[in-house]
Amino acid sequence: MESLYRKHHILISQVSTEIVRESLYQIDWEKPLVAIRGSRGVGKTTLMRQYISMHYGNNAGEALYCVMDSMYFTNHTLLALGERFHQMGGKHLFLDEVHKYSDWSKEIKELNDLYPDLKITFTGSSLIQILNADADLSRRVLPYSMHGLSFREYMLFYHKIKLPIHSLQDVLTNADAICEEVNRLCHPQKMFEEYLRVGYYPFFDGNDVQYYTRIENIISFIIEQEMVQFCNIDAAYTRKLKAMLLYLADNIPYEVNIAKLSSYLELNKITVLSYLSSLQRAELLHLLYSDNKSVSKMQKPDKIYIHNPNMLCALASSENIGTLRECFVVNQLSTHHIVEYGKTQGDFFVDGRWTFEVGGHDKSFDQIADIPDSFIFADSMEFPVGKKLPLWMAGLIY
Repeated sequence: MESLYRKHHILISQVSTEIVRESLYQIDWEKPLVAIRGSRGVGKTTLMRQYISMHYGNNAGEALYCVMDSMYFTNHTLLALGERFHQMGGKHLFLDEVHKYSDWSKEIKELNDLYPDLKITFTGSSLIQILNADADLSRRVLPYSMHGLSFREYMLFYHKIKLPIHSLQDVLTNADAICEEVNRLCHPQKMFEEYLRVGYYPFFDGNDVQYYTRIENIISFIIEQEMVQFCNIDAAYTRKLKAMLLYLADNIPYEVNIAKLSSYLELNKITVLSYLSSLQRAELLHLLYSDNKSVSKMQKPDKIYIHNPNMLCALASSENIGTLRECFVVNQLSTHHIVEYGKTQGDFFVDGRWTFEVGGHDKSFDQIADIPDSFIFADSMEFPVGKKLPLWMAGLIY
C-alpha cells in the first residue's frame, strides 16, 4: 500500500483548487457510497482530486485516492485494499475510473457490508450501469452525472467571469434583468462564439488543432474500449460506428432515414438502431423523439445531433452555424430537462411545456406565433427583445 500512498500524495499535490466547478458543492460526499458518472474528458478526475485536496489535504491517511487501472491492482484486490485501509484508520476511499476494475461492483458491495462506516466515492464511464451491475447497488449508491462545461462555467474557467446559475424558468421570465447583469461584466457574444468552438471540455490550451485531436482521441477511446466493454459491440464493427458519427456530423440535424443510413453503413436496420442507442448512452449523440412517452425500444429517432458543439466542430468537414446553434441548445437543456423534437411546432419542445425556435438575430415568430409558452433563442444578441432571447442564455442553467 505504500506505493498507493505515495501516488496519492503526488497526484493530490498537483491539483489546483483556484477554480472549482459548482458540481463539487452539489455532491453529498458524506454518503457511504457515491458514484460520479460522465463521459471521458469532462473533468471527473479533477473534481475528485480537488475535493480531496480541499477537505483532506495531500497526505494519505483518512482519505486515499486510487486510479483503478494502476499496476497495483494486477496482483491486489480492491477488497483487500479496502480492508487494510479501514484497519489503518482510513475513512474515505476514492476510486477513479472504477469501470477499469472487473469486479468493482461486487467488491464495493462487500466492503460496504463489512465496513458501513467506510465512505467510498467512485467515478466511472457514463456507460456503467450501476442499477444493473453484478451486485445490487441500486438502493445504496447515490449517483451523480457530470457534464462538460456549460457556457456559464466556461466564462469562469477561461475568462474569470463569475455568473450565477439560473433555472430555465428564471431565464425565460427574467431575461432582461439577467442580461443586464451579464452585460455589466462583459460582452458575452464574442466569448460565446469561442465557447461553441472550444469551450465544452476543460482542457483547451489555446491550440485548436491539439484540442480537436484530443476530442477525436476521446471519441476513439469511447468507441473502441468502453462501447466494446459495456455495449456488447463487436470490436470488428468499431470502424462502422466511427463512420456513422462522421456521416451524421456532416448531415445533422439529421432527419432520420434509417434505410438510407443502413445502406450507407451496409448494416441492417435493427443493428443501426441499436448502435444509435449505444452512441447516445456513450454521450456521443443526442437522439430526439417527437413524443418521449411513447418511444419504443427499437423506434427510430426523429432527429439526431452530435452530443456537443465542440465535438461537432471536431468531426464535421465544414461548419454549419445553424446546426451548431441547435446542437448547443440540445446539449445544454438536456442536462436537466426533457427535450423533444418539435416537428411542425418549433424546433424543440421542452418538459412538455415550452416551445423553442433557434436561429440568427433576424429569426421571426412566424412558425410559433400562436403557440403558448413559445420562445426564440437567437444568436448575435446581447439583450432580449420580448420573447426573443440571446442564444447564450441557454448556457446559464448549470
